[in-house]
Amino acid sequence: MTQLPPFQQLLERHQGDVMGFLIASVGPNDAEDCFQETFIAALRAYRSMDGRHPRAWVMTIARRKAIDHHRARARQPESRAELPEVPVSDEPADREVWAAVAELPEGQRFAVALRYAADLPYREIGEALDCSEQAARRRVADGLSTLRRNLDPQEAAR
Repeated sequence: MTQLPPFQQLLERHQGDVMGFLIASVGPNDAEDCFQETFIAALRAYRSMDGRHPRAWVMTIARRKAIDHHRARARQPESRAELPEVPVSDEPADREVWAAVAELPEGQRFAVALRYAADLPYREIGEALDCSEQAARRRVADGLSTLRRNLDPQEAAR
């Protein structure tokens, strides 16, 4: 077992990656709540962490909190009067891309968000998604392929 750094160091070191992933996964309106839930769960489980891959460990918790969030929303009726969530950036192209990412199947959505919002290497994406590095690469590639088809009408015609 590796010596664990104080929890505050883990929080400070990985909070940007976790928040970026959660914004891409659940949207900016709900990311803060999921972020807090992630680090509360991480604090509770901190002593049981093996310490070898702390970023992948905390990103796994964040992914599970994002899944919980989506499941909870699926059980609630959606109000037609409610405005859609504002995507990650104010840039129109970024909004369109992240909105398209939100429409990807769950495995692809989380893999793309971990790769591009949290900047995780494929090995850590695999650990966070509980799959192999090769499977993580495939999910990201499939997600990017789907995004290209959905965002580029010429690509969709091929």
